[in-house]
Order: sequence, then C-alpha cells, then structure tokens
Amino acid sequence: MMAGAAGAGGATGANGGDGLQGERRAGPLIITEDPTLLDDLLRLCAAAGAEPQVHHAVPEGRGGWDAAPLVLVGDDAAARCVGATRRRGVLLVGRDQDDPQVWRRAVEIGADCVLRLPDAEGWLVDRIADVAEGVGRPALTVGVIGGRGGAGASTLACALAVTAARGGRRTMLVDGDPLGGGLDVLLGGEQQAGRRWPDFAASRGRVAGGALEEALPSVHGLRVLSWDRGDSVTIPPEAMRSVLAAARRRGGVVVVDLPRRVDEGTAEALAQLDVGLLVVPGDLRAVAAARRVASTVRMVLGDLRVVVRGPWGSGLDEQWVAEALGLPLLGELPLETGLAADLDAGVPPGAGERDPLAGFCSAFWARAHTGGGAS
Repeated sequence: MMAGAAGAGGATGANGGDGLQGERRAGPLIITEDPTLLDDLLRLCAAAGAEPQVHHAVPEGRGGWDAAPLVLVGDDAAARCVGATRRRGVLLVGRDQDDPQVWRRAVEIGADCVLRLPDAEGWLVDRIADVAEGVGRPALTVGVIGGRGGAGASTLACALAVTAARGGRRTMLVDGDPLGGGLDVLLGGEQQAGRRWPDFAASRGRVAGGALEEALPSVHGLRVLSWDRGDSVTIPPEAMRSVLAAARRRGGVVVVDLPRRVDEGTAEALAQLDVGLLVVPGDLRAVAAARRVASTVRMVLGDLRVVVRGPWGSGLDEQWVAEALGLPLLGELPLETGLAADLDAGVPPGAGERDPLAGFCSAFWARAHTGGGAS
C-alpha cells in the first residue's frame, strides 16, 4: 500500500481544451458520506470521463461491490465496509495527512492502497480513466528515424503501418516530424477530414484514447496523425506525452515517424517507444551522419536497431554498417522498383502484399507479435 500515490497535481483541464475527453463511461463505485470528499471524487471522475455509482455504504447484493471495476472508499466510510468481500481494486481515499490509523482501516477492508487528496489527484484520474476506457495491453510502439535526410524513414514508417492494418491490427501512425511534408500526403490522405497536430498543440494531462482515435483521419484502414498545410508548429513535450499515451492505451500498434534532431517533444516520444529503427543508407557519409543521430537517440531510447538499405558503397555491407554504428542489425530494407510511380499514383508504401517492402514489414510484425521481439 502507498500513501499519496505518485502523479500529484490537479485534474482539472485534463484534456487541455482539445475536446477529446470523450463520452462518459462506466466508472467506479464511490462509498462516502463526506460531502467535500464526494465533490472531489465526482470532479475527478468527470475529468476522467467516467460515470460513477455513489453509495453511503456497501450496496446490498453482491453485484455492486463485486462488479464495480474500481471501488473508492472514503475514509469516513471505511468502518461500514468491513466484512465486504475481499477483492482487488479497492482504494481508501481521504484528506487527513496525519492520521496514523488509516493503515489499520485500509487493512480491515482489504484496500490496495491509501490515497491522500489533493496530492494523489493526478494518479487517481489516470486510474479512473483506465477503468473507464477498459485499458488492456498497451500498443506495441515503434519509432522510425532516418540516419540522414532522404534515408527512407518515412517510407518505412508508412509501410509498417499499412501492413499492420492489413493484418487486422488496430493501427495508428503518428507523424512526429513537422518538417517532413506530412505522412498523410505520403498515404494519399491529405484530403481526408480529421484533426491534425496543430489541434493538439495545447494538449496536456490525459487525452481519451477512444476520442483521439475517432478524431483522426482514417486512411487505408489505419488512423494517422499528421500535419496540416499551414506553418509548422513545435510539438510541446506535454502534448506529445498526452497524445502518445492515449494512442498506446488503445492497444494494437503505434508507429511514430521521428525527426533526426531530438528536441524535447521528440525526447518524450522516444521515451514511450518499445523499439526504435534507425534507417541508414549504405554509404560512408550516411553512416557518419547516423552515428551522430544514434548517439543522441540512445541517450533516451534503450532499444535502437539499424535497418540498412542499398545501394552499397565500395566494400560496405549491412554487417559492416551495423558494427560501425554499434547497433544490432534488424535487417536490410529491400529495394523496390516502381515505388516512386506508385506514390505518384496514390498507392502507399507497403500496399502490395507481394512487394519486397511489404514482405519486410510483415516479417517484422510477425516476429514482434509472437514473442520473438523485433530481431
């Protein structure tokens, strides 16, 4: 059990004014007669987009207590909950920071932890929202970074997303490079209605995962968060954190196309990745540039792997490039003739199931989702 759980901070404005808090969903069971505490808990449920049940004691019958996804017991009501069925997901909530008897009451009702408001408000909002959204296994999140300009990172990111969606996985593609021209253009979806990054620049706190997914353009069976055609904006780290956390909570796959320059927003994205892929052409200048990129990225991301592509400079091959960078080799990105013509015709990377690029991406996802990792 823990007092004053981490994540302190108010819960008001949890969606930062972006309108993505989402609809109210089934929320926790609240047991308290303390009007001040009840007001606080109702406010936190509203911030999390959850509709709670409120009782003064354990509800009659087993359904309410046993079936609630989360139970918030006010410190004033702990004595009335003694003897209730032991279960997980019971939190004892109060305001008195100095009451030494709170731990005894928590043990008597089988509480998982003790929370003290207002210190634990931020943590509690996230916990309530997880319950309301039915959060399960987080999305496998893959970042793609070019070792130098024109390395083909955006093409690989799009192909990974397209093949994941074709395989039936819930997929979101996030364009983290404001100077990249827009992944929606690469997918042929720049005319699709939906929100773009400038709509999220002020996001902070928690963004509802379902509302985020529904707000984004749908292209080739996946959701894409890209840029509009206006002036570029910087992604504040708070916005990147909120949006990627929401995307990950939806499960499935998240692919993030990242710039080579690591600013605060990019560092926040790197911190949420499961694995990063550094795309490096097979020539000496590209390897030299990629070493600088890799040294910066590895300050934040522990699992960075290299994807190499030809044509090759004299005496170079994929193993030499990986060893020169000091990175594990994921594989060689196959050359695909006709890719430029396909893009001009509105055919996205990875769309042809029998094409070499699609085969590379499908093999990556197969290994990643069968417990074999990305190697």
